[in-house]
Amino acid sequence: MSTDKTFYSHRDDDPHLTDDDLAEKVLRFIRYATFVDTSGISVMALGGTVVLSGNVPEEADIASAGEAAASVIGVSSVENRLTVRPDKIDD
Repeated sequence: MSTDKTFYSHRDDDPHLTDDDLAEKVLRFIRYATFVDTSGISVMALGGTVVLSGNVPEEADIASAGEAAASVIGVSSVENRLTVRPDKIDD
């Protein structure tokens, strides 16, 4: 069995995580809660502030990812810099 965490679980609800652990937790929760394709998303955490950057397939995914990130225990604010993938803008 792999030790790599791929899914969010409530064991992750420790509010005192390192920045890297918080960023990983946020990315897993976005995937878990919204089913947004996170392959183009990068998450950086500094303290309780989380920055989402990269791109997503649909415009609605931007808000969904931001709302999911904001609801994670340990996150105090979210800066959402996500954009729609360039190949989807012309569709």
